Amino acid sequence: MAQPARPAHGLTVLLGQQQRPEINGVEGGSHHGHEGAEDADGAGQRGHGRADAERGRRGAFRGTARPAGRAPPCGRRGAARARGRCGRAVSPARAARDDAPQSRRPALKRLARQRELARPGTVPVAQRRGGRAGAAAEPPREWAGAALRGDPSRAAARRLLYGAARSRQGAARHGQGSVSSGPAPAHLRRRSGALPCPALPCPAVPGRRPLLQEAGSAASLSPGRPRSPCRAGHRRSGSSSMRPPAEPRRPAPLLLVLLTNFVLSFGKETLQTTAVTPQFQKNVDYVDFIYLNILEKKVLNNSEVSVQYLCSKPCIVSLEAVASSEFRTGVPVYRRRWKDEKNLYVSRTRQVHLKFPSNMVYRDDYIIRNSIIVHSVILYAWISHRSASNYGDEQSEDYQAAVAKNYTFLEAVPPFERPYKDHKVCLQWGADYLWMLQANRIPQCPHETDGVHVLEFIYASSGEKTGIVKKFEQFENRELETVRQHQVDYPMFTISIWLYLLHHCEKDLCGILYFIDSKEMYGTPAVFLNEEGYVHIQMHLMRGDDLAVKTSFSLPLKQWFRLDLSFKGGQIEVSSVGKNLKRHHHQSFTFREDFYYDDTAGYFVLGGSGYVNGIEAFFGPVKYYRLNVLETEQISNPLHDKDTVEQIELYYERCMDIQEIVYDYRYIVRQGEKTHRSCYYENYYLELIHKYGEKSKCDAFMWGKELREKYHTLFKLLQEMDFSSPDEDGSDTVVEVGRRIFEKVVKGLSSANGLSNLGSSVPLLVDSSCCGYHKASYFLAVMFETGLGVPVDRIKGLLYSLVGAQGNERLSVMNLGYKHYQGINNYPLDLELSYAYYSNIAIKTSLDQHNIKGEQAFVETIRLMDDELLKAQTKENGDVFMWLKHEATRGNAAAQQRLAQMLFWGQQGVAKNPEAAIEWYAKGAIETEDPVLIYDYAIVLFKGQGVKKNIKLALELMKKAAAKGLPQAVNGLGWYYHNFKRDYKKAAKHWLIAEELGNPDASYNLGVLYLDGIYPGVPGRNQTVAARYFYKAAQGGHIEGTLRCSLYYITGNMEDFPRDPEKAVIWAKHIAEKNGYLGHVIRKALNAYLELSWHEALLHYILAAETGIEVSQSNLAHICEERPDLARKYLATDCVWRYYNFSVSQVNAPSFAYLKMGDFYYYGYQNQSRDLELSMRMYAQAALEGDSQGFFNLALVMEEGNSIPSYILDHLEIDQALHSSNTSLLQELYYRCWNNSNQETISPCSLALLYFYMRVLWNNVLHSTLIYFMGTFLLSILVAFAVQSFQSLSGNDSEDAARAVQQDEPTLSSDLSQQESNPQSPLVTS
Repeated sequence: MAQPARPAHGLTVLLGQQQRPEINGVEGGSHHGHEGAEDADGAGQRGHGRADAERGRRGAFRGTARPAGRAPPCGRRGAARARGRCGRAVSPARAARDDAPQSRRPALKRLARQRELARPGTVPVAQRRGGRAGAAAEPPREWAGAALRGDPSRAAARRLLYGAARSRQGAARHGQGSVSSGPAPAHLRRRSGALPCPALPCPAVPGRRPLLQEAGSAASLSPGRPRSPCRAGHRRSGSSSMRPPAEPRRPAPLLLVLLTNFVLSFGKETLQTTAVTPQFQKNVDYVDFIYLNILEKKVLNNSEVSVQYLCSKPCIVSLEAVASSEFRTGVPVYRRRWKDEKNLYVSRTRQVHLKFPSNMVYRDDYIIRNSIIVHSVILYAWISHRSASNYGDEQSEDYQAAVAKNYTFLEAVPPFERPYKDHKVCLQWGADYLWMLQANRIPQCPHETDGVHVLEFIYASSGEKTGIVKKFEQFENRELETVRQHQVDYPMFTISIWLYLLHHCEKDLCGILYFIDSKEMYGTPAVFLNEEGYVHIQMHLMRGDDLAVKTSFSLPLKQWFRLDLSFKGGQIEVSSVGKNLKRHHHQSFTFREDFYYDDTAGYFVLGGSGYVNGIEAFFGPVKYYRLNVLETEQISNPLHDKDTVEQIELYYERCMDIQEIVYDYRYIVRQGEKTHRSCYYENYYLELIHKYGEKSKCDAFMWGKELREKYHTLFKLLQEMDFSSPDEDGSDTVVEVGRRIFEKVVKGLSSANGLSNLGSSVPLLVDSSCCGYHKASYFLAVMFETGLGVPVDRIKGLLYSLVGAQGNERLSVMNLGYKHYQGINNYPLDLELSYAYYSNIAIKTSLDQHNIKGEQAFVETIRLMDDELLKAQTKENGDVFMWLKHEATRGNAAAQQRLAQMLFWGQQGVAKNPEAAIEWYAKGAIETEDPVLIYDYAIVLFKGQGVKKNIKLALELMKKAAAKGLPQAVNGLGWYYHNFKRDYKKAAKHWLIAEELGNPDASYNLGVLYLDGIYPGVPGRNQTVAARYFYKAAQGGHIEGTLRCSLYYITGNMEDFPRDPEKAVIWAKHIAEKNGYLGHVIRKALNAYLELSWHEALLHYILAAETGIEVSQSNLAHICEERPDLARKYLATDCVWRYYNFSVSQVNAPSFAYLKMGDFYYYGYQNQSRDLELSMRMYAQAALEGDSQGFFNLALVMEEGNSIPSYILDHLEIDQALHSSNTSLLQELYYRCWNNSNQETISPCSLALLYFYMRVLWNNVLHSTLIYFMGTFLLSILVAFAVQSFQSLSGNDSEDAARAVQQDEPTLSSDLSQQESNPQSPLVTS
């Protein structure tokens, strides 16, 4: 049994190695095609290897406790070692305890293995359990009855039953045929002359009264306790099963000839039925026979059965049908009797119409509420020599005492294939109306099969503690679900896995496929790979123990093969199949007890998990048959993507050559240096040449011309490299060569016009990738997928993505996770596969944050459109940094804190420098008494990051910061008491205080205490309370808490966390995108952009954007808009369209990206057609992000006469009452636009809203009824005023004219008088 988990040993700073559960193994039997059986009683041992629920939790200072696991597994190096180390004798007390019935075995499922026998053509239990030796005889049915019943001797009888079957099977394999297992005990022997019980589905003995029915009527099948097989009948004589019809005596030769020629043979002759052809004995007194003939052998009402019989004495002919359903077995459902006293020695034929219960033959309707799924129906017929006076008596032993008997099987009809019943009853009008409403509805059985594709796309397993999590639900099809439930204690399933194995397991065991139950323990099956390459299989038995076996053949390396495993009862068949589908190896195992298996009570894991590392391999298609055992030829699981499969094989063949060349070249150069070095000490001049001259290189190659031409770039590069460094491990040297090749390529690409050299760099990048430096693999994947300097090649892009992910390159793993999350670039949408990749990087992100080494930088969200953030970027010689340094020197605590953070994490454009950061932490902690600086310096001293550990000083500083009320410091004190003092009471006390102050680290640490069962005063573990604390920590941004919650969502094993793969992926992606190595690439791209190095900026932004991080995608699209000539020259894809599309598909997409895509759809971007509805959706999404431009654009679309779909308005939460009025909608949109804009200044939204109100006012006045009256009145006034004005103007003109005439007359007279008086006047002269 699984051992209880020990208390945790405290929180650790890093994610420690999770304790692997103990898994035992033994060697198996034959291989290379020989089909042998291995008895797990002799070769196996009890496994203690069930996974503990929360094994291996990591803790950081903000971390988790790591509970201790169980001892390492044993028995992986052979059966002898397994027995010597793990085997142990079983005491009598233990044996008695093991023999007792186990509560885990469901009482209602004990007859699961007998259910199959109800179908025609099935093989008896003993033969099924005995392997492929078909000659094995069936053991006495008393033993089977005792083994399957719930009596105390069940387990012992089961061992007798299985042991007898195996002994006969072994005898049959050695050519001895079927042998007897010895005389049965006295209380189990049959009476003299009784035949063995036939392999029937243990029906009730015909002749017994049907339940709740009288003779001649049918009984309804109702749920109830399953009846033990073969329990009815002659209990006094020791028989617990029904015997087959007795063989009649042979007739005279003449009668035999006549019957052979003229009498038809009825019934079906199988292994399980009595021969229906009469075999008469020589005694002519016994010639009774009875045959059955049914035209359609199905369970139908009024089915016609032709009964042909012959009686030698007055007889009673009986017909009885016995059914088995999902709840009960052996229920009589039909009976018919008649007597025949006169027609003796004459063959008679009688037509009988069978009648069954309605719920067996009709579909559900308003009256028949629940149809019963019938597994089998057996129709019995027999003849009894009885007197007529006994005709009506109940005779329970008629069938056993019959002089002739026969039976046949009837095929059950599925419920949805049955007809409706014409009840011929008058229903009330309400019931009749309700029935008519659903009468025409045709229910259909869900199209479902037991064959499930667990994996259809290639998965790159890097050997880490992450893998694909699959959970299976119950079947929707009732019949399939019933079969599944019946097979819980006698499982029958098959698993087929394609693999390309790179290495055997480096340490202990590596996971291939295993089942974790609801209690987070290993279940059935658990398939692992060990260090020698053997397959280790562990099973959970019905009794509750775990047993493990190990194959005698190892799995091949670097070639595709298929691993097929089939499980049946207590038997395992293991086969390895090549690409040509020819079987290479085969082995079988037989356990002493059946397996327990419920595939819905937990989840499957493909690869690694928190309990065990995965294998280093590529997984191909994985097929799972949930209810069937199939042979190798019957399994349908082909390799679909053959191009990628072949490319993987070719890649590793090439890489083997390259690695061998590098290793040999290094070895030759090193040997030459050793030879020369011995001379340097004798000649000072040679020593100076060696020290300051050219480095050694190998000009005379031992490789052939063909190989040198094939890898000419590699040889040229090797000659330029320096191998004079101290001796290193050969594999590390190969990786180092790959790193040097990669750095040389990147240096050329980062120069001005560096992207023009991309095409010529491909061979060097391939060589670097083959040397194991998988940053080059990711470069190649991005180049071939986007067409960066090379033609687009999807197959090569996928190849190098998989290779990089298998090599644990972080960006490559994130690339695959993102593609499967979105289902883009011909990658299938697979959330479980996406989670496997993202969770791998999320775990590494937590580890990388505690590692101050490596090319890491803080991931910052800096957009190229944000000028203020761009101006704040600086370097060590920048103005911002110099000003902060000046203020920090003067004692400014805020400047010291910010400067230390920038240097420690590499923020704001400053290179990462932990040593300089620690100096500022120490200076601030001592001089300024700032609690944050004191806390940060204490953490550094506790962990020894960049400085020598000093626990005493760290504790003093932590207490000092906590006294100042800093929540982080209070949490730090709890961590100290937990980690160093093992004082859980004080730790919990400080964590509770910090949790009340809102510290997420404290919430997480409290969850760890509950999870490990060490919370003071609370006995045992409480995963529910722990999960609540983890969720609270995740909401506060805690990395480990978020990871824990994502695991709960993907497994669905926690009550408060229903299975939600999409949410699990989103949470894991959120953590993975904080990885420091990704931040380093983004920082290099931003620095290149600020320095106007366009080629380098474009290259690094593409590398970051393909990982799925949104800020890089929108920044890359912005660069392509700024420099369209650069994008068109080096990218084969439309950069702007592609990456703005990627951006808007993210959860955290910015509003300007939605506006851009909305404009593209509105106007029709280049080759893209115009889509007005998609445009409005993008504008609406921008509006929901709080962008006023989105509301403004929607209003303009409406102004042009277009209508907005209702679902978009509902998404904007606009009242339904406003949908029908365009004016009301425009008013609402303009108002929201104004409300989301800057209300203190005049914005386009405020002007648009003002203009809208003016138009509404004018339209209201223009269309008013008052306007006509007012217009007429004003017009009349205007006309009158005009007439009056005209008249007044006319009168004034006449008066002025008269007045002018009167004034002119005296003037003229005076002028004339003057002329007369002065004749010399010029006027007169002229």
